[in-house]
Amino acid sequence: MAKIAILGFGTVGGGVLEVLQRNANSIARRAGQPIEVKYILDIRDFSAHPQAQLFVNNIDVILSDPEVKTVVETIGGATHAYYFVKQALESGRSVATSNKELVATHGAELLRIAKEKGVCFLFEASVGGGTPIITPMHQCLAANLISEIAGIVNGTTNFMLTKMEKENMGFDEALKIAQSLGYAETIDPSADVDGIDAGRKIAILASLAFGNHVYPQNVPMEGIRNITVADIHNAALAGGVIKLIAHAAQNEETGAVNCGVEPMVVNKANQLAGVEDVFNAVLLKGDMLGDVVFYGKGAGKLPTASAVVADVIDSVRTGTKIHDSLFWRDSQPFEGLLTDTAAYAYYMRVTGAPAANVMGVLNAGAKLLCEDENGVAVVTAALTPQQLQQTKTALTAVNAAVALALKIKE
Repeated sequence: MAKIAILGFGTVGGGVLEVLQRNANSIARRAGQPIEVKYILDIRDFSAHPQAQLFVNNIDVILSDPEVKTVVETIGGATHAYYFVKQALESGRSVATSNKELVATHGAELLRIAKEKGVCFLFEASVGGGTPIITPMHQCLAANLISEIAGIVNGTTNFMLTKMEKENMGFDEALKIAQSLGYAETIDPSADVDGIDAGRKIAILASLAFGNHVYPQNVPMEGIRNITVADIHNAALAGGVIKLIAHAAQNEETGAVNCGVEPMVVNKANQLAGVEDVFNAVLLKGDMLGDVVFYGKGAGKLPTASAVVADVIDSVRTGTKIHDSLFWRDSQPFEGLLTDTAAYAYYMRVTGAPAANVMGVLNAGAKLLCEDENGVAVVTAALTPQQLQQTKTALTAVNAAVALALKIKE
């Protein structure tokens, strides 16, 4: 029998216990032996819990017990969780985690320690929640060179944008509903709405796809706070929908990597355009397979817990051999951002000047979408970041200001 410990008994930690107990027989069959929770670490009082005997408040109890071979970390954050996970790995125990901040910040170091100690560091639930993406990337797609990743990896913002599109709902109202349903934090929702959560996830995917650690502080991140209902209507006129897109790509010739998170106008023919509500989707471009999309719920107690338990099964059944394919090299963060310098057409909402003046400044190929009380909506010709900045500067000469500029993703 394999005995494990759970660190943190919040939503996901509770889900892990539930999945292990509800599906005990099938899990034992897949793992080759039963898996039992011996300890749950949480500083809160669970004396009234039906399984109160499992709870401890000191990790030393777990690390001093030779029966515990795998630790599940669902505490979150990159402070206490980091030290607990590092201790567990260094003590010769495998770790399965759903903690995206931990993996994005310390993934290379923790993978190295795991390999040195002959154990596993697994994190399937850190990106897609219950939707598998890590395992397919390092196993099923191992024969492919992945050159590009683009995806909707934050269910909260996708839910909000769907509400704004389908129900003519403003950002603030959509956020309140997301908070009431538990999709967004009530006190500080910035991790979701400002692109931070998606930035950590794309950093993990880029690290795995391109082989070197990508740090979140080098990923340019922009959220959806500035998106209005008018912008969503204008995007439809341009033949698209607004989605918060996490993206990464590697130049085949130079090996240079770009990475980012930003709202984009996604062409309705694109496979990501139809992803709605809390669903996530990640599109990978492989040199042998071409485009492949992974789609499913990105959050929720049991979907996320099921991915964590799948990692526990792998740690018991496969052991450290999994790191023959699941790894990336360490690197150092740098000053600056991994900006995409390619040229894109942009959706622009411009205020302060009439359409005639705005169109007079834009290069040939620009298209006027509409002019109303919200400003002038246009689609530009393809612009590099430098040309975009030059266009914004030129518009100031006619007393116009760019209120919003979104790349158009074909």
